[in-house]
Amino acid sequence: MSRARSHLRAALSLAAVSARSSATGVTARRGLSVWPAPQEPGMEYQDAVRMLNTLQTNASYLEKAKRQRGDPQTQLETMRQYLAWSGLQVEDLDRLNIIHVTGTKGKGSTCAFSECILRSYGLKTGFFSSPHLVQVRERIRINGQPISPELFTKHFWRLYHRLEETKDGSCVSMPAYFRFLTLMAFHVFLEEKVDLAVVEVGIGGAYDCTNIIRRPVVCGVSSLGIDHTSLLGDTVEKIAWQKGGIFKHGVPAFTVLQPEGPLAVLRDRAQEISCPLYLCPPLEALEEGGPPLTLGLEGEHQRSNAALALQLAHCWLQQQDHQDIGELKASRQNFLWQLPLAPVFQPTSHMRHGLRNTEWLGRTQLLRRGPLTWYLDGAHTTSSIQACVCWFRQALQARKRPSAGPEVRVLLFNSTGDRDPAALLKLLQPCQFDYAVFCPNLTEVSSTSNADQQNFTVTLDQVLLRCLEHQQHWNRLHEEKSSPDLWGTPSPEPGGPASLLLELHPPHPCSASSLVFSCISYALQWISQGRDPIFQPPSSPRDLFAHPVASSGANVLHEAAAIHVLVTGSLHLVGGVLKLLEPSLSQ
Repeated sequence: MSRARSHLRAALSLAAVSARSSATGVTARRGLSVWPAPQEPGMEYQDAVRMLNTLQTNASYLEKAKRQRGDPQTQLETMRQYLAWSGLQVEDLDRLNIIHVTGTKGKGSTCAFSECILRSYGLKTGFFSSPHLVQVRERIRINGQPISPELFTKHFWRLYHRLEETKDGSCVSMPAYFRFLTLMAFHVFLEEKVDLAVVEVGIGGAYDCTNIIRRPVVCGVSSLGIDHTSLLGDTVEKIAWQKGGIFKHGVPAFTVLQPEGPLAVLRDRAQEISCPLYLCPPLEALEEGGPPLTLGLEGEHQRSNAALALQLAHCWLQQQDHQDIGELKASRQNFLWQLPLAPVFQPTSHMRHGLRNTEWLGRTQLLRRGPLTWYLDGAHTTSSIQACVCWFRQALQARKRPSAGPEVRVLLFNSTGDRDPAALLKLLQPCQFDYAVFCPNLTEVSSTSNADQQNFTVTLDQVLLRCLEHQQHWNRLHEEKSSPDLWGTPSPEPGGPASLLLELHPPHPCSASSLVFSCISYALQWISQGRDPIFQPPSSPRDLFAHPVASSGANVLHEAAAIHVLVTGSLHLVGGVLKLLEPSLSQ
């Protein structure tokens, strides 16, 4: 049996895997039978989520669909048909006064800022986003809060049974997972009579199922980059074309500063349909003459998202003839790449309050727990990882103080889909981690008791093999030592904490400081060593720390004065970590 096969077996038996593992030659044979089968539908929340999970596209079908992708326009027509079967027409969505937002990086944060700003005016808000972190009901929010389990359950079964009764069983099945939740969000928002709905695009824009919205109040495009290339295209210009697909005739749209190529694509898309597109001035322009704006989300990159959110909220209020929208500072008619600049105005007290009180879990989020500091950011593209690295290093520098002992830096990472993990991991190297830990986006090895975490789109073998591949990439990067420190980090000072750490734990010639665990819970157990006052797992397998790397690392972590843990690469990974570190989120 090959070494890779041995490591796969070790991972499946819940053991830590050493740094020199290789995934070469391993064939994933296990099918969907490794995942727990959904239970019979009932009227409880978890039963509703289990039934919802049956609408996920399973792994084998997903691969087939990618190879035989049909006309995307047909997908929108199908979505409109589902909407009609559910009892609504596209005209009904006009009553929701929608802010529609797309982008590659920061669209969720932009939506969160926009929603909180407008809620600060006393408006009743709806907010549809994806993915969820801990519970699926997070995707549909009223006044910033996930809908209750009871409300989710009521609307789920009502919509599910309605579609079951009215669909044409001879040729069309139930809508897939994301389509169903999109339909459900529309129903919830209409029944709850929200004053507005902030709707985040799922993937792309032009053919995303949220694009059945025919007349939003305003649209936004956050920073663009490379992501979902198998669906959207392999260049940022192709991706920009997809994102610009949410533009509508006569509906104002705003975007942030982009590279010239994709910005030109957005401009052309807007001009084709007579959509007035504006470029957002930087946040500094809105701060001139007043106190600095305080953001509830950390990270320099959030300023761009906040600038876009302010323009979206300002335009929405203007379109609704709201009086308190902020006084214009100056009339700016200058153009950049043939796009007019959005207005510069004095942010109102409501806007300032909204920006300051915005919460968006899993994005540049810090949790301080005794000697442990958890840095949580769901970055999963090259541009967002770069922003994450900048934030992490700045946060470390801000907390720098004389230490009573060595400090340890740990990376907890996973990447999914068609993303390039080697490119993402290379960008993380300048953070100078002492340990790199890889695990699937599974809170526990078995998710039977937690339907919100179930994922049928991949098999268990696939996710474990991917973790082993991540480890291989990390080890190669570590051995090559060819990645320059773009941030200019100096060498450890003699006698300093980092130098002491090297004495306690010298680097292994084969990069022995990386490990793979089979679920998030076991990874957190090893990292925290029982030192997190809230995360106290009941028990762990006897052989969890049996490998020499895990054993020696456990000693270093247990003796460290401070442990800094960056969790990144996947929002699903961050969500699984939050579920364990913040039990209240599961209530």
